[in-house]
Amino acid sequence: MPARLIINADDFGLTRGVNRAVVELHQAGSLTSATLMATGAAFDDAVTLARANPTLGVGCHITLTDGIPVSPSQSISTLLGSDGKMFRPSLVDFVQALLRGKINEDEVEQEALAQVEKLRSAGIEVTHLDTHKHTHLFPVVTRPLLRVAERCGIGAIRNPFEEPWSLALGHGNRVRRLQVKLLGNLQSRFERQLQIRNAGVLTTDGTIGISATGHLDAATLHELLVALPADGTFELCCHPGYNDGDLDRVTTRLRTHRDVERNALLTEVPARSLRPNAPQLINYGDLVA
Repeated sequence: MPARLIINADDFGLTRGVNRAVVELHQAGSLTSATLMATGAAFDDAVTLARANPTLGVGCHITLTDGIPVSPSQSISTLLGSDGKMFRPSLVDFVQALLRGKINEDEVEQEALAQVEKLRSAGIEVTHLDTHKHTHLFPVVTRPLLRVAERCGIGAIRNPFEEPWSLALGHGNRVRRLQVKLLGNLQSRFERQLQIRNAGVLTTDGTIGISATGHLDAATLHELLVALPADGTFELCCHPGYNDGDLDRVTTRLRTHRDVERNALLTEVPARSLRPNAPQLINYGDLVA
């Protein structure tokens, strides 16, 4: 049996240009899944497109940094920045608060549940959960997400850890690779939590493309796809889009590179499917089935 690969676009709902890229790639056979931001400016547009493309697996991209929460601000105060209205503006700010014990797990669960319910109320069948900036690397986020998955009957969650063979390819800048490697010591704890929960929550064998975020051009994607093991189930994490006026109006470090990723996926994924030992492309709904 060949390896199985989920190709998931994060940030679905961020802008109409990101949404357009997701749908174009899915229709071209270069993308199988996307995670929708309940807090995204183009949420309604993404919902319309998801309904029109039922073979696209759609998960919930739980957002705990940079944006306006779904829950009433007074009920999730430990998740908010200094203005008391919006999430902390960066991952660094979030992690600093987390390490100081200032993040309340119950509030993480409340906000994650509110985001999932927003998708479900819009008619989205949520295939899986992941997080903006991979915040569920940390147990204080993983635990409440698993509870939300169990409460909502969601059968899968992203494995937020880069595969060692993928990390060894050296993609991304040195700081990014070091960050990913240092966070790897949380992996065994993450896997134990999934087993302890025993709630039917599944994950992949690993994720690729995390350290390459912002550097996932055609050459890098080609190398990752060629190096993919012959068996196992993996996820490729990507951030395609269009660098347009709407993107200028949102906070994101990924701008011109969204175009680069879009073009890389359009060429490299179909090309890999024509070569021997091509992975089977699936979404998280197939993983759970």
